[in-house]
Parts: sequence; structure tokens; C-alpha cells
Amino acid sequence: MDKIKIGLFGFGKTGRIVAQEIMQDKRVDFAWVVRRSKSSNHKYASRLLGYEHDATPIFSADRTGEDFFKSHPVDIIIDFSGPLGYKSYEGAPRLGIKIISAISKLEQPAIDVLKSYSEHSAVLYSPNITLGVNFLLVASQVLQSIAPKADIEIIEEHFRDKRGVSGTALKIANILGLENTRHVNSVRVGGIVGRHEVIFGLPNQTIRLVHESISRGAFGQGALFAAKWLYDKPPGFYSMEGIISDMFKQNIPVY
Repeated sequence: MDKIKIGLFGFGKTGRIVAQEIMQDKRVDFAWVVRRSKSSNHKYASRLLGYEHDATPIFSADRTGEDFFKSHPVDIIIDFSGPLGYKSYEGAPRLGIKIISAISKLEQPAIDVLKSYSEHSAVLYSPNITLGVNFLLVASQVLQSIAPKADIEIIEEHFRDKRGVSGTALKIANILGLENTRHVNSVRVGGIVGRHEVIFGLPNQTIRLVHESISRGAFGQGALFAAKWLYDKPPGFYSMEGIISDMFKQNIPVY
């Protein structure tokens, strides 16, 4: 595989950590970063991340019309910006640029727009792009199919200031056919990055599936995994859960 040329939208708390992961991957050409600030045009992501060389220029989001993508072409855009970030790369899919959106809790109208982009290029949307969470989603469905009468509870733990119920926990509940208000339990303490646990209660045993993010770097690693998978894919709408599900099917031995 040739080096994948990647552009990143978003340079906030998570975006910077994702940028660090991308910059360290030798199989990736990290072309540029786009963020909301209008004063960033003459800065480089490498400098802001502590490197002593100029690499990966930063551009303002108000300059990303179709001409921008023609003059700064990439293979894939990874979006960690915000709920309206998708509007800034509307012209990119028409140029064949693939999209990875890792925005949590996108509203359905925004998801519909991403789906419209997938008519022109490959688009992957995942509100939690970590490998572990998507493995948890698939494994929970497999276990529920094996033990359909099990009692199921979901516990999600996050840092003290996180608002609202975890979108990932709500997605797990929805996939398993559970009522959100009754079966999703939230904990907010200290500096926990993110922890999700699905508990299956059976008459003589309890099964717990747990995923914990130790660092936001897990989002960057997940995004890079998705980028390498998406690189040669045709136009269509994809998800991390779908990737993991297919790998499940391919790797479970038949006895």
C-alpha cells in the first residue's frame, strides 16, 4: 500500500491527540489540519505538538471550499471537529476524497448528509471509533443471540464534567433492544476517559464485557485503522461496527 495522504478536521483536546497518532504513523502522509481559528494559517501542527520542524500546515475552516481540496488534495479526511464540521468538506467527496467522521452524537439530518456524500465516495461514520468499543458492540450482539433471556444492564463511566448520557452507551442499548432510561447507568467521577460495561445476568452465572479507554490516543488509533481499511473501498456508507462484524465472521472457526 502507498502512503495514505490524510487531512484532519479538528484540533481541540481530542483532535491534538489524534494528530499526534497520525504524525507518528510512518504509513501516512499527514497533509494538513483544519480548525476553526482564523489565525492559524501560518502555523504548523508539528510545532504545536512539540516537534522542532515545520510539517502539516494548519488552515482555517472558513477557507475549505472545493478549491481548497483541489489545491490541497488528500486521500482521506478524518473529522474530529464538531457537529457542524461536515459542512466544511461538502465539496471533497465529489473529488473522490474519502471521509471518516468520528463525531459523537450527530443528529440524523447530519448523518443523512454524510450518506449523501457516500454517493460520490467512501464515507465511514462512527460516533466512537475505538476498536475496543466496536468489538464490544459486536460481541454483545453475539452473546445476546446465544443467551436471549439474559438480564442486561449497561454501565458507562466518564470524567466528571461530561454532560448527558454517553452516546456509545445509548447505541449499545438501542442495538440490544433495551430501554435507555431503565438499563443505562451513568457514573461521573474524576478524570476517567471512558469506560463501558455490558453485564449479562443468567441464573447461575454473570458475564461482563468491558472496554476502557486509557487515553484519547485510542481514537487516533481507531481512525488510522479505519483509514487503512477504507483506502481502497468504493463509494458507500460504512461503519466501524460493520468492519469488526465482518472480521468476526471471517475469523470464527467452523467446527
